[in-house]
Amino acid sequence: MQAFVISEPGGPEKLELKQIARPAVKPGWVLIRNRAFGLNRSEWFTRRGDSPSVSFPRVLGIECVGEVVSAAGDELATGQAVAAMMGGMGRDFDGSYAEFVLVPRDIVFPIESDLAWPVLAALPEMLQTVHGSLYTGLEIGSARNILIRGATSSIGYASIAVAKSAGLEITATTRDLVKADELRTAGADHVIVDKGSIAEQAHSIYAAGFDRVLELIGTTTLLDSLQSARPGGIVCMTGILGGEWVIPEFAPMDAIPTGVKLTSYSGGAADITPAQLQHYVALVEGGKLEIRTGPRFLFTELQQAHALMDDNRANGKIVITLDS
Repeated sequence: MQAFVISEPGGPEKLELKQIARPAVKPGWVLIRNRAFGLNRSEWFTRRGDSPSVSFPRVLGIECVGEVVSAAGDELATGQAVAAMMGGMGRDFDGSYAEFVLVPRDIVFPIESDLAWPVLAALPEMLQTVHGSLYTGLEIGSARNILIRGATSSIGYASIAVAKSAGLEITATTRDLVKADELRTAGADHVIVDKGSIAEQAHSIYAAGFDRVLELIGTTTLLDSLQSARPGGIVCMTGILGGEWVIPEFAPMDAIPTGVKLTSYSGGAADITPAQLQHYVALVEGGKLEIRTGPRFLFTELQQAHALMDDNRANGKIVITLDS
């Protein structure tokens, strides 16, 4: 089969298209014919060498959608449409940058949908991350409003859609004034142009601060985001779009306002059930949940897709499609 193999960290050119052996199915694992997959920022970090736990050579890719080839005694039928995501995929074992993917059964989700493969491919990891961030990290069930920082990312747009469907009033941030109208069209009630410090603008919208703050940029803006939450509010850091993993000389007593709760979300497939994922897929298919996607590339164009990630020009989830 064809697969993109990375043997050492570097630029997009380090992803080399090769012929490798098709994996053999084994008990507890599922062999999937890969139809399409979304690109993820974690794969970008790994390609650059910023994931020290990943050894090379490796086939990257933490999610895919496709059809079951063999499930080694499991109830999954040959030809069943499925999604697979995370759980060590593309990190501990070879992932979705390949024509066939062998993954543990517990990260495989049967899917019933008439959506095209490229549309389905944009959903699994994105919806899992959004669902976990909003319901586990932020406990939005008791919230009335939310600030989404870094909202023009694919996770940001999906968070707007899911939070809007949950009835929250949404404020979204962008560094680019040109994208403000796009965010409003996506469902944002308010837009803040982020110049690095937004706490003052946040309190001009809600004097006490926001009920919930979803931090997608990361450590470079987290301290300011904490100042944007109300007492009793929750700030959840999910993203590292800013590219920095630590806060130098972090002093919690000074940085975290009294009564504000700081959480993070970096969960996996176990945080969303097959029924919950199917529910979101059905909402998308029925036009009740609009998920913004970015450019699509053919499998052979994977290097170009990674180059687009390098330049931060995707403006939505990048999807890679494989020939049938």
